[in-house]
Amino acid sequence: MPSSPGRADHSTAADPASDPAPSRLLDLPDWARICVNLRRRSLWGLSAAALLLSLLGMTLCWVNPAIKAPLRLGLDFTGGTQLQIVRQCASDCSGLTVSQLQGRLNQLDLPDDGAQRAPSLAAAAVQLLDQGKTVLLRLPTLSPAQSQAISTDLEPLLGGIAAGGISIDTIGPTLGVQLLQTSLVSLLVSFVGIALYISVRYDRIFAFLALLCLAHDVLITCGVFAWLGLLAGVEVDSLFAVALITVAGYSVNDTVVVFDRIREQKAALSGLSMAEQVDVAVDATLTRSLYTSFTTLLPLLGLIFFGGASLYWFAVALALGIVAGSWSSIGVAPTLLPLFSRR
Repeated sequence: MPSSPGRADHSTAADPASDPAPSRLLDLPDWARICVNLRRRSLWGLSAAALLLSLLGMTLCWVNPAIKAPLRLGLDFTGGTQLQIVRQCASDCSGLTVSQLQGRLNQLDLPDDGAQRAPSLAAAAVQLLDQGKTVLLRLPTLSPAQSQAISTDLEPLLGGIAAGGISIDTIGPTLGVQLLQTSLVSLLVSFVGIALYISVRYDRIFAFLALLCLAHDVLITCGVFAWLGLLAGVEVDSLFAVALITVAGYSVNDTVVVFDRIREQKAALSGLSMAEQVDVAVDATLTRSLYTSFTTLLPLLGLIFFGGASLYWFAVALALGIVAGSWSSIGVAPTLLPLFSRR
């Protein structure tokens, strides 16, 4: 007995081969689906605002006579002497202030280093760490005798210095410039390597968008540190360059996950527009992306709260970059793909 049209339709719908996994996402109600392309203008607006604020902060740093660079460069890049002194105070070390230390340094007359005159300490950067127990001074390049003269002069004001509590690091200006150049070259090489890999593995459009989001993440991270340099005197060092390279790799990895899903399901969803394919891909990878970002942030939060002063800003830079990378891989790169697609 011939089957009825209704039964034939039921048999076709029950065929597993004709019910690919991605198509089940399309049967979800609108409230249960993530349709990033419906909100792409809002997403672009948020990214544009963050980028403009970042560029503004870097511009203000550049025109600031005390910085004269897009970021406040630290000792690693500018050269100089860093003097770290651990105070000998029992419990409460909070009585000392930065202004007291700066005033004392301005009154100090350093001995000349042979024929070379002693540098001025007017531009010295002073920080109090660990609730005032540790004093960090960033100074012009000093000789060992000049560094010793500073620690001896400050000892009465500090209330005593702990045994072995003096650490002196000196980086020459030539080495500082070389470190800055090496950091910039390393970042550029990572950009080029990522572009070549994605161009071969995927498509030139994918490579362009991945690089665009990479620049988006790096620029926002730099912008935050530009504002921190302006408002809080935060300096960037060689660890910051390492953080930027790490952020670049993470950003591309997160973006490629979405692009890979789009490529895999292209044949199964050939009847849909590119924007709809992107929505399905983002919906399918959103949970994975958020879980990956969260588990990556956990150890960084540990470093921020318990890692000490030396790794604090390194961990902050990585955390900012991961948040920006997660944002761009979900809300920027996928939403731009339909505009640049040849389809």
